[in-house]
Amino acid sequence: MVVASAVASPLCTWLVATCMSSFSGDQPPPPAAKMVSVKRLSRSARRKMLTECKSFSSGGGYGYGGGLMTSLMTSLEPCDEFYKSDPLSMFGLNTRRRNANLHGKKFGKTMAIAVQPAKEPTTKKKPVTKKRRVVVTGLGVVSPVGHVADEFYENLLNGVSGISEIESFNCDQFPTKIAGEIKSFSADGWVAPKLSRRVDKFMLYLLTAGKKALEDGGVTEDVMKELDIARCGVLIGSALGGMKVFQDGIEALRISYKKMNPFCVPFATTNMGSAILAMDLGWMGPNYSISTACATGNFCILNAANHIIRGETDMMLSGGSDAAIIPIGLGGFVACNSLSERNNDPTKASRPWDASRDGFVMGEGAGVLLLEELEHAKARGAKIYAEFMGGSFTCDAYHMIEPHPDGTGITLCIEKALSQSGVAREDVNYINAHATSTPSGDLNEYEAIVRCFGENSELKINSTKSMIGHLLGASGAVEAVATVKAIQTGWLHPNINLENPDVGVDKNVLVGGTKERCDIKVALSNSFGFGGHNSSILFAPYKDQ
Repeated sequence: MVVASAVASPLCTWLVATCMSSFSGDQPPPPAAKMVSVKRLSRSARRKMLTECKSFSSGGGYGYGGGLMTSLMTSLEPCDEFYKSDPLSMFGLNTRRRNANLHGKKFGKTMAIAVQPAKEPTTKKKPVTKKRRVVVTGLGVVSPVGHVADEFYENLLNGVSGISEIESFNCDQFPTKIAGEIKSFSADGWVAPKLSRRVDKFMLYLLTAGKKALEDGGVTEDVMKELDIARCGVLIGSALGGMKVFQDGIEALRISYKKMNPFCVPFATTNMGSAILAMDLGWMGPNYSISTACATGNFCILNAANHIIRGETDMMLSGGSDAAIIPIGLGGFVACNSLSERNNDPTKASRPWDASRDGFVMGEGAGVLLLEELEHAKARGAKIYAEFMGGSFTCDAYHMIEPHPDGTGITLCIEKALSQSGVAREDVNYINAHATSTPSGDLNEYEAIVRCFGENSELKINSTKSMIGHLLGASGAVEAVATVKAIQTGWLHPNINLENPDVGVDKNVLVGGTKERCDIKVALSNSFGFGGHNSSILFAPYKDQ
């Protein structure tokens, strides 16, 4: 009781004095009757005064703005005399007495909290930074219709088909005997001979296409010396990885594990292609692979671009590679009832949107884009093919190998790609479709496109797969190369074998049997994969702003 009484009197005095000192200008002080010395008041009167102070601070009784007392208690410093005095003397306590000292520590701590000035919340404003633009400065390709970007696209424009009978192994036991098989390929000058003999074909294609993209982008040895290798990365994926190396390992294991290739496991993994290429180049930036079935290429391109946009890198090699035309690969897709069996006329087998299509045709190869931050590209005088505008991913969440019957995942993917890239739907006038030549997949994608762009009378759609087949994890990247070349040349390649469009398909929207001229504003490229993976990426002609 003694302590409580000793504390109340000086504390109330200080509170009242503080209230008075806070008024200025046109704010009148509280009535004089309230300013009597607290020493002459009884305990009940002091309690009443504190209650009225609270009422005064909240606006009740005196008409002042609410929260004044609360603000005073939390934001005003005590006077200088308070700091000069014994911190416990204001409570009437003898600091030399041990008992009072213990109480003093408690009260002193409380007061320190009560009178501490409130800190204004400070929010650091992020400096306004200009969005980093991403451009395509190099193209590399290995495909059934050409291993140089210009040759590849020229053959597409001329309607040349790369589908033929499989020659690398005996297909007598399979109902499908055709594919977009690469007949002649040499990695000489691109891959060291010793490594070339050991690695899987998917890796040979990847390494070759990657280095061709660098060459096409003007990245010479002198330019390489000037690059910041910590800001250069590789992101090239694969759907199936080194299937041939792994299959050979299984065959060797039938005899003995001692017969197995020691590189069997590392050369079978999907990431090893990117890793070997980075080791060869000495690039120490982001390096990994993505495997999202047949959507792999697009996933890698968009993620590589995002590394540049976020300021983590200045240059990225991105794309996809696959080489699964081997017995286990062919047999697996035959078991899924996914492949065309039009063996008597291979070049007519892949026919997207045609009423007589009966499944897709396997292909193989690799596609790589050299993506670069705009200012970095301009500083080294690079040739700019196109600008990467953005893209998006979604999931059907429906079935392992069948697309959603309503195409909702595809529609959502396209809509998100437009929104996130800031592209107006009316500006998209060319689409390189996923269209694999399957009965359900082609129509689902077509209907989704119509829902998104149906009012665009300038829209044109084609499918590169009509000539090269389905390159699995490499398809999106190789088709991205075709899309960029379409922007550069102003020509769209034909849809070959489109003789009788399916019911509900408007042939006027589709590119016909010969190449067509198109002044592309924005191009969209779709890729979808087993598991319900959807991806859409956007490119446009580069314009210096």
